Amino acid sequence: MKTLALFRHAKSDWSDARARDFDRPLNARGQRGAQAMGAYIRDTGRTFDRMIASPAVRAAETVEEASKAWKCTFKVEWDRRIYLASSATLIDLLKELSGDPASVLMVGHNPGLEDLIFDLVPDDGSSPLRDVVEEKFPTATFAVLELDVERWSDVTERCARLVEIKRPRDLDPALGPQLID
Repeated sequence: MKTLALFRHAKSDWSDARARDFDRPLNARGQRGAQAMGAYIRDTGRTFDRMIASPAVRAAETVEEASKAWKCTFKVEWDRRIYLASSATLIDLLKELSGDPASVLMVGHNPGLEDLIFDLVPDDGSSPLRDVVEEKFPTATFAVLELDVERWSDVTERCARLVEIKRPRDLDPALGPQLID
């Protein structure tokens, strides 16, 4: 069995309309959300053999802020293919992992991460948490999948169970959706 953790980048800053999408940084709420999720992941005791991440600024800053809360640094493998990738591209990337690590943390973007969950986790009631993802997979959300494969090269659709999902608002309501009066 393999473990795949997915961590969507935190809330980004849209204030500079001229900035390229790739270059958008986190906003203040995003920084707090990334740190909160980093503390949560640390407190779960989960460890990862590999971390692969999109090099987009908001994903890189999510890793940086979460690492502060983890109180450690990780060797990150930056892979541009994760930036705005489709589920099929992310599956291909997983199949190409060298060294066959037992657990991988992927930091990336929607809709790719959400679609990856939909493709890997069957819609047959075996993973009730899939319904949470169908509702929404917000920024800075962390999810853990267990894949019934011996090697990453064996990854196929419907080979996983979604065993954990944590959204920033689950940790602090102030990190949830902003209501407009």
